[in-house]
Amino acid sequence: MYVCVCNAITDKQIRKAADSGVQDLWGLQRELGVASGCGSCKEAAFEILRESRHSSRVFEPVVYQPALA
Repeated sequence: MYVCVCNAITDKQIRKAADSGVQDLWGLQRELGVASGCGSCKEAAFEILRESRHSSRVFEPVVYQPALA
């Protein structure tokens, strides 16, 4: 889906930038030009970046413990 209509930037491009190490909105602006036009995409782009960075964390396994009857 297009996030930044002014510069035709998609959510996939933002996720790819996050995977390559972009950590903040300024990095997205440098790499892709996001939010450098009207700025209405700034919050959506930041949210996608934040979600992408959190999804790359390694989570510890959950240990199942059955309830006692």
